[in-house]
Parts: sequence; C-alpha cells; structure tokens
Amino acid sequence: MITPLRLACIDSDAPPLFLLDDPVKGRLGYEPAVGELLAAELGRPLEWVFLPWSQMLPAVRRGDADGVLCGQGVTESRLREVDFTRPYAVFHESVLVRRGDPVRTPADLRGRRVAAIAGSTNMALAETFGGAVTVAFGGDTHDVFGDMLAALRSGEVDAVVDDDVVFVPLGEHPDFEQAFTVRTGNHWAVGVAKDRPGDLAALDGALARIIADGRLERAWAEWLPGLEYPFAGQGAGPGPSPGAVARGPA
Repeated sequence: MITPLRLACIDSDAPPLFLLDDPVKGRLGYEPAVGELLAAELGRPLEWVFLPWSQMLPAVRRGDADGVLCGQGVTESRLREVDFTRPYAVFHESVLVRRGDPVRTPADLRGRRVAAIAGSTNMALAETFGGAVTVAFGGDTHDVFGDMLAALRSGEVDAVVDDDVVFVPLGEHPDFEQAFTVRTGNHWAVGVAKDRPGDLAALDGALARIIADGRLERAWAEWLPGLEYPFAGQGAGPGPSPGAVARGPA
C-alpha cells in the first residue's frame, strides 16, 4: 500500500489560493493544484489534513502531517520550528480598507487599527507602520481571513494586511478596496519537520521538477492569471538550505 502524502491546511474559502473542500470536486485553487502536482510527481495519493492555522506547524512536528502547504511565508520564527522547501510562490503584501476610506500610504494609518494574523509576515509589516495600532488575530479558527474581513466590515478594525493574492477576488467588492501594496516579495514554501530530512529532500526535488518542466507555471496561469509568475526561466537547481530564509526582490 502506498503511503499518502499528508499536507496540512485550513479548510476555509480563500480563492484563488483555495476553496472549501467539496465532497464531489475536492479542493480547488492554486495551493491544492500545487499539492496535487507534488503528490503525482512523488507517485503518492494526496490527503489533506485540515487544522486551524495555529495547529498546522505543531501537527507537522508531531508527525500528524508530512508538510504544511498553506500560506507559509518563510520567516526566521517559522524556521525555528520547521525546515522549508524551495518556494512555490512569491507574493507581495497589500492593505485592505473599507471602500471609500482615503488611506493610500502607511502614514495614513497612524492612529488606525490594523489587523493581521499573529506571528505572520503580514503582522511584521503592519508593525512597521508608524503610529498604527496593530490588532492580532489568532489562528485558532479555520477561517481567520473571514474573521478579519468581518472585523473590517463592522468597524472593529480599520484595515487588514495580507498577501496580495488573497485580495484578488475582492477587486470590485462593494464593501472593501485595496489601499496600497508593499512589494515585500514573501516566499511561500512547504514546511517539513526538522527530523524528516528525507521528506524535505523528496518534496523539494518534486517541486524543482514541476517548476523546471512548466507544470507549476501552468497551474499559476490557471489560478493566478493577474499576478506575475515569479519563476520564469528557472531550472531545477538546488533548493534553499534548511536554515535559509528566502529573500524577496527589492
């Protein structure tokens, strides 16, 4: 019997990254497409392990999942918990406000309440906005993104910081609009337990091959057509060392 490739993620609606698991169609979106490609390349069936945001990395460290493929920007704090493959995406960060709000720069957020997921790259960026009051949202629910949008809509917070990709479907939303984008170039990768170097090498190698032969680019074009593909012309060179933080473009 072939062992499934178990990948941890939250089960929420955040297109085009991922949609809620469907009993007929399964999971759809860019990250599920990446997971399917990796599993196929490794010759293993894919199994999603659904967990709240804050429980994903601990689950991988316990061995309850083989990796986290769910919005994990490569950061120093996360590298203390897990090792990462080479990136499967590079995204920038945007600030979302209520439609009609005049905020257009970080300086406009002085004295305003700015939400982001606790411990995330988004929160690290929000903390650089001088005079802004950061509001951390915990990862103890399956839909922390929905929780932040609800808080923005109600006026509990004045802005939300997240990666630009998650705001793509909200372009014409009657309640929200993007205020500005910061080109942070966050690298997203698959997180793997530090005591499973074989799994890290296998996943990194599979990712290298689907980048080199164009399969990842086709998945990107299907789900993220409005965003620039970050790996054009990239071959299957060596991935990052386990302790390296991938740095984005200036």
